[in-house]
Amino acid sequence: MSKKIHTEAVDELFEAILCLKDKEECYRFFEDVCTVNELLSLSQRFEVAHMLKEKKTYLEIAEKTGASTATISRVNRSLNYGNDGYEMVFSRMKNGETRAKAEE
Repeated sequence: MSKKIHTEAVDELFEAILCLKDKEECYRFFEDVCTVNELLSLSQRFEVAHMLKEKKTYLEIAEKTGASTATISRVNRSLNYGNDGYEMVFSRMKNGETRAKAEE
């Protein structure tokens, strides 16, 4: 894991995210924290990762998401050589392990 991002400010941001209770709170918080383009870029990367896991081709992904091949390649590198963050989240989502369900 990269030591560059381990800062007090990032810790506080993650603590803030962890206290969000549902999608509506996420929308409210992230619309304040991110620009529309930043949020759309994050969601695009997540969609690209999901499609890569489904073994879609770069061309299929680019056509559906509008992502550049550079973005697709970057996400693919994270899937193959990253910290398994995408895999952890995909697994939890597949098993229905969401924060909202945990608090029901």
